[in-house]
Amino acid sequence: MNSSSILLELKKIFPAKNILIDEPMKNHTTFQIGGPADFVVIPENQKQISHLIACLPNTDFFVIGNGSNLLVSDKGIRGVVIKINNNMNKITQNNNTLICQSGALLSRIASFALKCGLGGFEFAAGIPGTLGGAVVMNAGAYGREIKDVVVQTQYIDFCGNIRQVTQHDFGYRTSIFSDIKAIITECTLSLHQKNKDEIKAEMLKLAQQRRSKQPLEYCSAGSIFKRPQGSYAGKLIEDAGLKGYRIGGAVVSDKHCGFILNDDNASFDDVMSLIKHVQSEVYKKFGVHLDTEVKICGL
Repeated sequence: MNSSSILLELKKIFPAKNILIDEPMKNHTTFQIGGPADFVVIPENQKQISHLIACLPNTDFFVIGNGSNLLVSDKGIRGVVIKINNNMNKITQNNNTLICQSGALLSRIASFALKCGLGGFEFAAGIPGTLGGAVVMNAGAYGREIKDVVVQTQYIDFCGNIRQVTQHDFGYRTSIFSDIKAIITECTLSLHQKNKDEIKAEMLKLAQQRRSKQPLEYCSAGSIFKRPQGSYAGKLIEDAGLKGYRIGGAVVSDKHCGFILNDDNASFDDVMSLIKHVQSEVYKKFGVHLDTEVKICGL
């Protein structure tokens, strides 16, 4: 189906304001890198997503949330990008559970849990992503992961059917959704009653740790590499003498070597070249291959 035909179908599903054409992906990623997507659509409910999948069965779809773990090629993305962020971010409480739409930011869920006096989500307050993306990659911090709180996930398969799953096959930065084509729309989180002052104190402590150790003031995609077994990516990179190493506008952070920063209008190629150089140097010095955690797309 050509672009004109795709646009015609999109206009039947979404209001004009929710359809972006030839949209630069750098506007939708925390790295602020990425060329134009053919289309970016912003659904407001499950029905629109199901309709979209059903009406364009042979179209390439790519799902994003806050774009916080994403490196997009300067060539952009072909097909339709489905952006689920604050357009689908409703949170409701049911006793010790929270039912959250997948576009809710983890920070917002943590704040909501605090107001409800529910503990167990403090670890995620500083992770700059949406719940949907966090479930796909089993995001975590400070010894805890999304797998510790998610008990049920609702999603739409690529036939447009709404389904639910309670067995997520969570692993280190993986889940069942790493291997299947699905669009997460809602999750149920199981938390526990806790004193609000204790929740707030824990969140403040973790936020201070994050600010002191991570270069939050720069454009990045968070930790670029997965943690290798028995070590830490940042330490290996620093020990390899790569702190501050630069290629073009991309640089290894002085503050935390596990981060690559967009320091000066970095291109996709700048970042990819730096990733490959870091991997090569760490392997040569320590025999350890660093796998990327960031999702790379549009190659």
